[in-house]
Amino acid sequence: MSLATTMLRSDLPLGKDGSSRFLPWIVGAMVYLAALALAGVLAAGELVSGWRSELTGALTVELPQPVEATDSDRQARLERVLDVLTQTPGIAHAEVLGPDAMAELIGPWLGPDAAAADLPLPDLIAVELDGGTTVDSAGLAQRLTEAAPEARLDDHRDWLERAERLSWLVRLLATLVLGFVSAAAALAVLFVTRTGLDIHRDVIELVHLLGAPDRYIARQFQNHALAQGFVGGLLGLAAGAATITAIGWLAAVLGGGLVPLARLGWSDWAIIASLPLAAALVAMLTARIAVLRILGRSL
Repeated sequence: MSLATTMLRSDLPLGKDGSSRFLPWIVGAMVYLAALALAGVLAAGELVSGWRSELTGALTVELPQPVEATDSDRQARLERVLDVLTQTPGIAHAEVLGPDAMAELIGPWLGPDAAAADLPLPDLIAVELDGGTTVDSAGLAQRLTEAAPEARLDDHRDWLERAERLSWLVRLLATLVLGFVSAAAALAVLFVTRTGLDIHRDVIELVHLLGAPDRYIARQFQNHALAQGFVGGLLGLAAGAATITAIGWLAAVLGGGLVPLARLGWSDWAIIASLPLAAALVAMLTARIAVLRILGRSL
């Protein structure tokens, strides 16, 4: 007889309890909610990390389209601003965004033909900094204003800080959800365990008379809870993975590029896939502790 068979063998008819039949579904529902919450945490982290990697070391200069200005005046303004940028230490490259780049930027908001329409679009200059170099944003903004009074410098720091605060809030809420889910699952296991002890009180007393210690009876309940919790966890994981995949597909179809997608990597999916095992361990420990405490008091 294998070790797994020996560990999972039960001398108590626990599988016949009506209450225990609901345990896999309860654990499955908890794992489903936990998978969604955990996916939200991981996706938020991936999204902010992607934004940070793209925007760190980059600046944007915006030049609103002047009123009643000729193309030559507009070009002269661009050249003055580019001269300021190229003469600033720490700036590796500065490039005016062309029509294709502008269309890619505003397409999700105004449609693919918005860039070709007669709209007063500003001139945008993408600035790339030298690696590991910091630039005095306030001083650079002042020099740009002298070259073109309407020039605006965006170093993305305020936007990234707001995104990181939002990500922190999402993680906090998801952590609270995970804590609530774990507590609810533990309470469900506790209820099923207490019910099983009441139902099989006569059998347990008989096993006690035959010399079985409390640890032996606790092992019967913990193994049963382990198996039931793992089965329920697999059900919840399957439903959660299907929901997460469906949400990602709908976001890709309906988002139209308006909101960048946070794609979960293999390591993220591995963390989510560990939920059934975690749920089974919580069920097992809860059942063992509950049985030992109850038997020590009353049986």
